[in-house]
Amino acid sequence: MSEVLTSGNAAVLRKPNNRVLKQFIGNKSAMIGAMIVTVFVLMALLAPWLAPFDPIKANFLAVRKAPSALHWLGTDELGRDILSRMIWGARASLLTGCLSVLMAMLIGVPLGLIAGYWQGLWDGVISRVIEALLACPFLILAIALGAFLGPSLSNAMIAIGLSVMPIFARLTRGQVIAIRNEEYIDGARAIGLPDRWIVLRYILPNVLSPILVQATLAIASAIITEASLSFLGLGQQPPNPSWGAMLNSAKGFLEQAPWMSIFPGLAIFLIVQGFNLLGDGLRDALDPRNE
Repeated sequence: MSEVLTSGNAAVLRKPNNRVLKQFIGNKSAMIGAMIVTVFVLMALLAPWLAPFDPIKANFLAVRKAPSALHWLGTDELGRDILSRMIWGARASLLTGCLSVLMAMLIGVPLGLIAGYWQGLWDGVISRVIEALLACPFLILAIALGAFLGPSLSNAMIAIGLSVMPIFARLTRGQVIAIRNEEYIDGARAIGLPDRWIVLRYILPNVLSPILVQATLAIASAIITEASLSFLGLGQQPPNPSWGAMLNSAKGFLEQAPWMSIFPGLAIFLIVQGFNLLGDGLRDALDPRNE
């Protein structure tokens, strides 16, 4: 009997997983987004082998050279190869986007679980803090925290993570409140399971889908914010490459060397669009109404 139940449960579990995968693969926009993200991730991981030149070494004999066979995307105001700097800059953008969102989830999701399940005083305190943080626009809060912590890529990650955290806390709290009184949760309480076990075993797995979708979309916002902080001098510090810092350097040469700003701006646009398409595809695939 136990073997039958086990195999039956496995079949039930495989069915939704297959549905989600088929739904995602059948979404052309999601697949385009996944391919864009994959290309940039591979570019960041393989930067030492893909970059044709040293991204921080100046060459004053090739200052602001237009795209050519030697420098495919041209050079900047110090003669550095823009393609090499863009390839290495992908590391800064993706690392900041992923780590800052991960930090936001590690802080925000537990706070949302506590506020949504135990409610009472915990909910009141956590909700007021979240509302206070959400009252400040996301980018303004990130810039303020970045300026307070000081200019560096690690501080930019912390600033972005703390700015994104309230979104995950509020989303998790709302999802927990929606399911905390379901019959299977009442049944778990009735057989004497501790609250901690109920939250981790029954509630958390059921709120992961919207959190995953939100994380994918938040990475896109984090990448834009990192570029903004670097543009303002609060993110990646020179001479280390970053797409936002490259735009900051290019702003004084828009007429003489437009390629200095076009290619980093295009990279930011593509990676953000890729994560947005990927997030939309995950949302549609994980939506049970699409079964």
